[in-house]
This record gives sequence, C-alpha cells and structure tokens, in this order.
Amino acid sequence: MGFERAALGEEIRAMVRLAAPVVAVQLGLVAMGVVDTMMLGRYSAAALAAGGLGNSIGFGLLVFPMGLLMAVDPLIAQAYGAGDRSALSRRFRRALALAAVLAVPVSLAMWDARPLLRRLGQDPAVIAGCSDYLRALIPGNAAFLWFVVVRQSLQATGRVRPALTAVLSGNAVNVLANWVLIFGRLGFPALGVTGSAAATALSRWVSLVVLIADARRPLAAFWDRTPAWLRRWSSYRTILAVGIPIGIHVTLEVWMFTGATLIVGMVGPIALAGHQIALNMAALTFMVPWGISGAAAARVGQAIGRGDMAAARRAAAVAMGLGTAVMTVSAAAFLSFPLGLARAYTPDAEVIRVAVGLLPIAGLFQVADGLQAVAGGVLRGAADTRIPAVLALLGYWLVGLPAGYYLTFPAGMGARGMWVGLSLGLGSAAILLTLRVIARMRGTIAPVTDPA
Repeated sequence: MGFERAALGEEIRAMVRLAAPVVAVQLGLVAMGVVDTMMLGRYSAAALAAGGLGNSIGFGLLVFPMGLLMAVDPLIAQAYGAGDRSALSRRFRRALALAAVLAVPVSLAMWDARPLLRRLGQDPAVIAGCSDYLRALIPGNAAFLWFVVVRQSLQATGRVRPALTAVLSGNAVNVLANWVLIFGRLGFPALGVTGSAAATALSRWVSLVVLIADARRPLAAFWDRTPAWLRRWSSYRTILAVGIPIGIHVTLEVWMFTGATLIVGMVGPIALAGHQIALNMAALTFMVPWGISGAAAARVGQAIGRGDMAAARRAAAVAMGLGTAVMTVSAAAFLSFPLGLARAYTPDAEVIRVAVGLLPIAGLFQVADGLQAVAGGVLRGAADTRIPAVLALLGYWLVGLPAGYYLTFPAGMGARGMWVGLSLGLGSAAILLTLRVIARMRGTIAPVTDPA
C-alpha cells in the first residue's frame, strides 16, 4: 500500500488526536484495577490473590456482553460517516436496551462462584475471598455496560473528552472508597476484598453519571422520537450479527488470561499473587494499543461510511504502526525494571520473587499483544468480525492455553511456563489477524445496512 506523504502525515496527526484521549480513557479504566491490586497487596497476600482472581473472573463474565455492545463502534462510525442520523439513533438506543438485558445473566453468574472455584482446585482462602468479591461487584454491572455503549458511541463520532472526564472522576472515587472500605477508615469496618469490589461498583456508577452529564449535548443527536426501535426484534439483528463475533473474539482473549490465572492458582497462592502482579502490569500497558484500536475502528469505519477506501487503508496502516511502536517501549520497560515494578505492588519477598520471574516474559509478548489488538480494531471498523473470531480461537485456545498448561505442569516450569504459552498464543493471533487486515484492505468494503 503506497501513500502520499502529506496524506499519511495528516492521518498520523488525526489518529494521534483521537487515540491519545482514548488511550487515556483506557488507562484510566484499568487504573482502577491497578489501584485495587496495590491496595489489596498491602492488606495481605491472600487478599491480593483472592481480589486478583475475582477481578479476572468478574471482567471475564462481563467481557462477552461488552464485546457484543462494541458493535456500536463500526455501526455508529459508518452511520456518522454517511451522515445517516436515523441509523445512528436506532443503533444507539438498541444497544442501550441490550445492555440492560445482558446485565441480568452476568449478575446471576456472579452470585455464587464457590462450587466452580472448588472444582478448579483453588485454595480455600482464595475461594472465600473471590466469591465475596464477585458478589459485591454485582450492583455495578448495569452501569459498566451502559458506560460501554455511551462511550463507544461518542468515540465512534470522534468525541472522547467526556469519557476522559468520567473515568478520572470514577478513579478519584475508587481510590477514596478503596482506602475507606478495604482498611476500615472514617468509622467504616475493614472489609478487605469485599470493600475493594464495592468501591469498584460505586466508581462505575459515578463514571456513567459523569459521562452522561458531560456529554448531554452530543448525546441529544443520538435520540430520535420513534418508539418502534424497542418493539421490533428484527431491528436488533444488525447489532447482534456484528456484535456476537466481537463478543466471542474478546471473550476468547480475556478468558485465555482468566484460564491462565486459574491454572496458576492450582500451583499455589504465592504463585497466583505474583502472577496477578505481572498480569496487572500487562493489562495496564495493553490499554495503549487497545485505545489505538478504538481510534482505528472509528477512523476506518468513518472512511468506509464515506466510501473512501484510500483513507481506510491509511488509517489501518497508521494505527498498526503506532501500536507496534508503543509496545516496543513497554517491552523494554518490562525487561529492564522487573524488580522495581514488582515492589510497587507488595512488600512480600516471595511474591516479588515470582513476579520478577514473570515480568520479563510478559515483556517479550508486548509487541505481539499490541499488534493483534490494533488489527482487531481495524477489522472491527470494517465490521469484519466473524473471521477474526475464528482466528482468535486458533491463536488463544489451540496454541496459547494448551501450551501454557503443558509447560506449567508436565514440563514443570510452574507459572513461568504459563506465560511462555501466553506469548505463543498472542504471537499466533497477531500473525493471523495482520494477514486478515492485509487481505481485507486490498479490496472495497461496503458499509453495513440494517432494518428501519
């Protein structure tokens, strides 16, 4: 793909302008988990293990509905690019209704995780804390999914500042509520892992309320006066057709890491605590390419909506280049400073030792992780979601998790073996998804249409 230098430079500037606040929003979202992990690490090693596992499972249960609702990325971006306000409004309101429905089964699944955790061989102390954590998350589930719809819809039209304000507000509340509820300050009882989850649920509602309040004017353009959007089941088919494969794709990736966490938990609480530190750091740096992938979905989707394939190709190339560059920097940090990073989470020497052994391995897969994330965003902008879900299945579950399990137990590498397996899975997914991007961008892509 050859590009004119001036057009390429303009695309880089446009992508950075959109991606920078999106990345900041993603970093703000994962910062809540980082703060939770750091504070729980100072409460006890057992709380760190239980809260980390609860956070992984809780997000794992939310990730499919979150991915399904991310169908608004290409659908609203393409409608916005085409100037079709009616389609934009229909898609936004249908996604809000779906979010309310999807919160119910997720909440039911979080109610009692103890039988599942026992079958998976987790430590009894971890089982109790993890189950309490998940139950305390339930009040924030609907807020989380509504936030996804509103944020992605605004992002698809190039409006990202309200989400940044909302996330900053949510983080401020989360820090204060963690301090109060985990350690028992200001007259409250010390609730440990339960307090951390309650703080997260509260911060999700704060983020949603602030987002809607700050974006009330642009959101008015998403709201029409036609009531039929809610009554006709057929009107949801487009969101489901695009969104279900996205949900499957992101679920396969997140549950690869959740499965890895459960497998490491079978090694023991200390290994699990060290694994949580490395996973938390990897999740933090992953938010940069994940934010770039959101910007890529918006830029590619808008270009396709306008019928401008040259602009779509430029946006794809720039996004993937940016993702590779930033993850190269984070890889260098993981490889150079594992001890300092581990000490930021806990004073426990045994946990630090495990984390220091895992962080350099996490550094090795940073570039592959970033590349596969941005490639997924490019394909999402093109509403190409089914084949990427299959490719994710191949990379994550036929390579990554089986290799990790084998290296952890039969090969006797412990937690380090699981992280080598994760590296193999992400590398495979990066290659497959990049090849898919190249194939799709060679041709012409038509915008998505849906029933009236």
